[in-house]
Amino acid sequence: MTVLLRRSTELPPATGWRQWVSIGAEPAGLDPVSRRPGLESELEQAFDAAALHWLALGKLLGAEASAVLAHAPSAAPNPSDLGLMMAWSGLVDAWAAEAATTLVVCDDPWLFRHLQRRPGIRAGSSPQLWCRRLRLALRGLASRLAYAVSAARLAWTQRGMAASLPTKAPSLLVYGHPRSTAEGTDAYFGDLMARQPGVVRLLHVDARGERLNRLSVPGRTVSLHGFGSPAAALALPLARWKPAAAALAGEWSWLVRRAAALEGGTAQAAAIAWQLHCQSRWLARARPPVVAWPWENHGWERDFVRAARRAGVRTIGYQHSVIGRQMLNYAADSNPDGAASLPDHILCTGAATLNQLSRWGVPAERLEVGGARRPFSLAGVRFDPAAPVYVALPFDAPVAAEMVQAARAAAGPDRHFVVKDHPMTPFAFAESEGLTRTIRGLGETEAVSAVVFAATTVGLEATLMGLPTLRFRPWGRIALDILPDGVEVPATSGASLAADLGRLQALSPPAREAIFAAVDEAVWSRLLSAPPVNRGADVP
Repeated sequence: MTVLLRRSTELPPATGWRQWVSIGAEPAGLDPVSRRPGLESELEQAFDAAALHWLALGKLLGAEASAVLAHAPSAAPNPSDLGLMMAWSGLVDAWAAEAATTLVVCDDPWLFRHLQRRPGIRAGSSPQLWCRRLRLALRGLASRLAYAVSAARLAWTQRGMAASLPTKAPSLLVYGHPRSTAEGTDAYFGDLMARQPGVVRLLHVDARGERLNRLSVPGRTVSLHGFGSPAAALALPLARWKPAAAALAGEWSWLVRRAAALEGGTAQAAAIAWQLHCQSRWLARARPPVVAWPWENHGWERDFVRAARRAGVRTIGYQHSVIGRQMLNYAADSNPDGAASLPDHILCTGAATLNQLSRWGVPAERLEVGGARRPFSLAGVRFDPAAPVYVALPFDAPVAAEMVQAARAAAGPDRHFVVKDHPMTPFAFAESEGLTRTIRGLGETEAVSAVVFAATTVGLEATLMGLPTLRFRPWGRIALDILPDGVEVPATSGASLAADLGRLQALSPPAREAIFAAVDEAVWSRLLSAPPVNRGADVP
């Protein structure tokens, strides 16, 4: 009744355990036949079980001022894998209580040290920690230095564009999406700017290079970079999340240290600090009466809501995409100040998400259905058993790689796959017989025999079209289930993809209106033309 915890360079004899699991890359020398079956399902269930623990830990972490520079405190499972590490902890605890012995191979120095303290664990020597910490620290410092130089340059070159922005104009704050256009069509808000000519658009600091230049229009669409101070950029290399001492001494201490080291090994904290700086100066200079943005309840958004409320600016968070049960960052439970850092209004694409957000602690009086502004089409795609299988890749590169590998293995004379990568993260792969790349979105495809997706709204669109659909679950990772309540599709994995496609059937499509309701222009017009709130007010 135990778990053998070992590094990949210190594997025990095969006679001392029944099955093995690797956390991270699979080590050489282990028989694939002995790999623990069904891990994809087990890990997802463990992640769901860890959700409340992560939200509670996030609330503790978020009380520290620098937490706004990180994603782990907001329980955001896309950019942070803290929840995944907590899920591994729960799984190992369960395996330690089984009659059979499981070998767990782990080279992660923080997770290893966390797991070796759990009951029923027989651990070998720990992976080296100091060298990994030093590399991340040096890489993070270099990345933040480079970002600071770039931010100072953009603040200088974009200052003229920022000066062209009219004051006291209703505003959209958006990411630089490749499908947005300079004419005003926006990947998040559709044709809102055409319908509301007085609305201006601010580009998040993620928009840089060609995308920034393509979308910028004087007086209409400008970058937040132009509101930044080049001198303030000099402090960005020092920006870093420093978890509170209480979080570094509790049950999850090693996992919190890991999250801080990983997030600190990039330019992320500098980018978020720059976003906070630029958006604060924009609010002070432009004095918009109301701001709408694609709301996801990340740390920078929570800070923005607080700053806007102090300035008397009304805030509209647009729930622009679907929200599945595992997208924990939308819950109010990880906010140290609860609903106080939620937008004054949250417009939802449909009643299904509105109800879910209400269950997650968002005050009902702030919720309203605004409809689906993001342009997409459910027309033109038909089911044809002889057509290719459409594979929609997520933004997560390792999951995308596993999906491509699974599709390649399942391809054959009678089954062809077309693969579409995520628009925000192009994914390179070699085409082969039965596996080709497509640049067409699902709505632009003439016919498919099935759709395989992971963590992308393409899967929901496929179910709304009534197409046979599979949700891909990777081995050893989490691909978030983005499907809203009431929408379920069969799950598949790399090992079972071919068999699952062979028995897949089309499902009755869910009611589209409950998920992607028609746009209610009256609601949008009313909120975008509403007067500012009283300065310093807590709620609208």
